[in-house]
Amino acid sequence: MRWIALAVAALALCAHAQTYPSKPVRFIVPFPPGGPTDIVGRLAAEGLARTWNEQVVVDNRPGGAGNIGMEQCAKSPADGYTMCMISIAQTISPSIYRKLAFDPVRDFAHVALLATLPSLLVVHPSLPVKNVKELIAWAKVRPGRLNYASGGSGTSSHLLMEMFDLRAGVSMVQVPYKGTGPALIDQVSGLIEVAFSTAVAALPYVRSGHLRAIAVSTRARLPTLPDVPTIDESGLPGFDGGSWQGLVMPTGAPREIVTAVNRDVVKALGAPDAKSKILQMGGLVASDTPEQFAAYVRSETEKWAQVVKAAHVKID
Repeated sequence: MRWIALAVAALALCAHAQTYPSKPVRFIVPFPPGGPTDIVGRLAAEGLARTWNEQVVVDNRPGGAGNIGMEQCAKSPADGYTMCMISIAQTISPSIYRKLAFDPVRDFAHVALLATLPSLLVVHPSLPVKNVKELIAWAKVRPGRLNYASGGSGTSSHLLMEMFDLRAGVSMVQVPYKGTGPALIDQVSGLIEVAFSTAVAALPYVRSGHLRAIAVSTRARLPTLPDVPTIDESGLPGFDGGSWQGLVMPTGAPREIVTAVNRDVVKALGAPDAKSKILQMGGLVASDTPEQFAAYVRSETEKWAQVVKAAHVKID
């Protein structure tokens, strides 16, 4: 009789998945419109809506470095009708915020890694370095004299450089800005020597010769800059970091729905038009399984916790 009960339960789950979604789905983006997470999120939402022939309503809930929208998602019903974009910021947050109302590992069903956005290690042309080894050598004989720009303390651009300093055994000075735009303006003018900038923001300045790209922050090279090596290739083995966007649901969401959404969203972003748009913004489309993405979020959370601790990063 037990096998009959199991078979009935399995059939019920299949029927549930086949009828999903039967009403509009709320799609929380925890950042303002126009940024990378919003752009990737809207591409995913549009693709899912076309596949399902059902409304997928994008709901921008910015604030608190994305933490406000993530908290709303974590506390929503785990029925598959609320999903949320998650980014590298949420795997940094547990290490820098004392009071956080969610855990990026425990409080979500991880659906899919959607895209990775590598950063470029860029220097002002006046700095006489053309690769990572030369930058490290230059910084080692001038400790505390090279300035680097960040989008603010605790941001990915800040922690990427802290990780670089730790791995390279050098000490550069952070100059925090309120965003990538102002930081790039000062770097182009020569006030700042070094920075990790998202590829989409830095590419125009690299192509115009106002900045020099000496390395890519992730394990894979950028198709748009195939001759620029990765930091891993340039003498710091294992270095891997950069922005990314993924999709989650509240923990406890039905497994068959998580699996189905993973299949549909990976297919949607793998379409040529979506893939091209993400490439144009300096990103690469990903295609992880739910299990792979859950492991990735866990590893990212652990990695940035180690960097924050080793670099003594504090948020006032």
